[in-house]
Amino acid sequence: MNPDQPGLVTRPVFYVSDGTGITAETIGHSLLTQFTGFRFQTDRISFVDDEEKARDAADRIRRAGVALGARPIVVNSCVDPALSGVLAESGALMLDVFAPFIEPLERELGTPRQSRVGQAHGLVDFETYHRRINAMNFALTHDDGIALEYEEADVILVAVSRAGKTPTCVYLALHYGIRAANYPLTDQDLETDRLPPRLRAYRRKLFGLTIDPDRLHQIRQERRPNSRYAQLDTCKREVASAEAMFQVERIPTLSTTNKSIEEISSKVLSTLGLQREMF
Repeated sequence: MNPDQPGLVTRPVFYVSDGTGITAETIGHSLLTQFTGFRFQTDRISFVDDEEKARDAADRIRRAGVALGARPIVVNSCVDPALSGVLAESGALMLDVFAPFIEPLERELGTPRQSRVGQAHGLVDFETYHRRINAMNFALTHDDGIALEYEEADVILVAVSRAGKTPTCVYLALHYGIRAANYPLTDQDLETDRLPPRLRAYRRKLFGLTIDPDRLHQIRQERRPNSRYAQLDTCKREVASAEAMFQVERIPTLSTTNKSIEEISSKVLSTLGLQREMF
């Protein structure tokens, strides 16, 4: 799904939920990545927890379909079938996140579900919730080398600038409660193939990210057009030096070039043996 590729068919996609919509968006994104030849214009509609909001959402979805001349796709995680019915009046293709699982669970448990809005959020363990928030605060204060106190870190992602460190740290914090820091390799760090001194004490927590230099060039060009930082030669040199360091120091490494944040996070967790606590 390359939005910059010409000639792609545009389809409007909505992630709709009576909560935050993160579940619908995560599942929907995983589904859409299986299809090429389309440009998916995505939007999230959160907290659709009564009929009025559902009708407003349906109208918004309908108008998007008319504007783009294509039937919208809705990935829906509203638990109330009545709200889902209102959303369906938009004429969109409805993909219900819970539908494939409800009937088998009802048969197995011998009881029908209780479709009450917001009930799913009642399963929240507040101790776990606060751990997730603390992990998020940790990720933000230890982003891009802002803070270098890594004693409490569960993992430290190491990479050149714009290789995907920050979004992966945020994802690990929000979804797994993992205290993830990240360290950007500077020109000075890349002068040798040895770890920067400040990282050596935390070797067991390190995970290296690398990226195709051409892709890195594209990303940096968007951030700082025509700068030395964005030059392809600079990208090639930095990536080669970083990969050499990871190899010499035997740091586990993954290329982020064609990987989603979910895939990167899963690999980090499994490689370092970190316990998952999906929220």
